Amino acid sequence: MDAEVRRLFEAARAVQANAHAPYSNYHVGCALVTDSGTMYAGANIENAAYPQGLCAEATALAVMASAGERVVSVILTVCDSEFLATSCGGCRQKIREFATPDTVIHACGPQGLWATYSMDGLLPDSFGPEHL
Repeated sequence: MDAEVRRLFEAARAVQANAHAPYSNYHVGCALVTDSGTMYAGANIENAAYPQGLCAEATALAVMASAGERVVSVILTVCDSEFLATSCGGCRQKIREFATPDTVIHACGPQGLWATYSMDGLLPDSFGPEHL
């Protein structure tokens, strides 16, 4: 794992500890770096009204956008699954909103990196802002 991935992994693991997941007990952390070099992180936040919860990616992207940033260079998620777990379909589209063709997406488990994707690899033939 290179230094940038390690830094993102550690930030995602740290925020994962703050996940609010009393219903699923499935804690996820996400860290991302923007084109300015700034890092943002978020954890999943569940809600008793299930569809009202937020995935970790959505939380990190919301913090990033709220700070005025709009371009994700690298994004990393981590969960405690024993199998590869990638972003859900909704989060893939949320990432796409702020991604470029060069955006790198890392999926990690508790021990480290499991897979790396391009935006097109994670969400092929996607619909984005340029289509509007």
